[in-house]
Amino acid sequence: MTKVKMISPAVPNVPWQEKPEGLVGAPIWRYNENPIIGRNPVENVARIFNSAVMPYKDAFIGVFRGEQTNGVPYIYLGRSKDAIHWEFDKEKINFVDEEGNSFMPHYAYDPRLVKVEDTYYIIWCQDFYGASIGIAKTTDFETFTRIENPFIPFNRNAVLFPRKINGKYMLLSRPSDSGHTPFGDIFLSESPDMTYWGKHRHVMGRGSKWWESVKIGGGAAPIETSEGWLLFYHGVSGTCNGFVYSIGGAILDIDNPSKVLYRCENFLLTPEEWYEERGFVPNVCFPCATIHDSESGKIALYYGCADSYVGLAFTHIDEIVDYIKEHSVTCFDDTDIGRR
Repeated sequence: MTKVKMISPAVPNVPWQEKPEGLVGAPIWRYNENPIIGRNPVENVARIFNSAVMPYKDAFIGVFRGEQTNGVPYIYLGRSKDAIHWEFDKEKINFVDEEGNSFMPHYAYDPRLVKVEDTYYIIWCQDFYGASIGIAKTTDFETFTRIENPFIPFNRNAVLFPRKINGKYMLLSRPSDSGHTPFGDIFLSESPDMTYWGKHRHVMGRGSKWWESVKIGGGAAPIETSEGWLLFYHGVSGTCNGFVYSIGGAILDIDNPSKVLYRCENFLLTPEEWYEERGFVPNVCFPCATIHDSESGKIALYYGCADSYVGLAFTHIDEIVDYIKEHSVTCFDDTDIGRR
């Protein structure tokens, strides 16, 4: 039994590795055979990273950012029996419009995958006359139907909540610019139908601590717990050698998630291993998904590494929630409802 309850289905086959002895800092540890996805994973794809996975039937499925050998990113479908060893479709996902006609984005990257009720939603960044958010839905991972783009440019890092709140779909996002965005806060928007989005609220801004002082953005889909919504997000520091992306943690109010209850002042994971420090874009840990088991409290966190690899880390719900609460520092902009 766990002290903190995760309100989600049991996943007894969640990937797991026990915590190493002598671990210091945040209670999150890397899989000792990382990276789980290396370079040239499928024909005509040079790198897979910043991707999302989830349980599906008795196994696992995922949507993967595949950087093609011509440099253009698209989304590929992958399947796994153990959520560690993955097999990928050779062809990128063929998105269609609501009439069934092919409707491919010019490019697509950094997908998230979230199930709400009986529908799976893929959310990604794309070109909508500027960087913006694209969304598609599927019920069978055979047909992928695009729906309306939620926002005008510029916006990135959209993450859907796994259930409606007060009867509304909820979406985190990070307004941006057309480039690499040297700023950025997390905002919340709601919709009655996944078409019209409004009642926008500020959730939290870039932090006062150096590791997240440039910008922040949503990561994995929030996990519903008895303490609130557990959010793994990314925070970015500016250095003389460029940006450094680390993973942070916060807990949002269960009924009004624009209010931050706890926000860890320390990073949970920062680039330290070779596959995080060296790659196409060095010094990046970018969280995109979790697989979690409500019975045991085990959480497997999937994250992009240096825009070149996929890494896997582990934590336990009781330990990570305690750590976030014990090291929480919030300000008024975090804890108010985010409306001005």
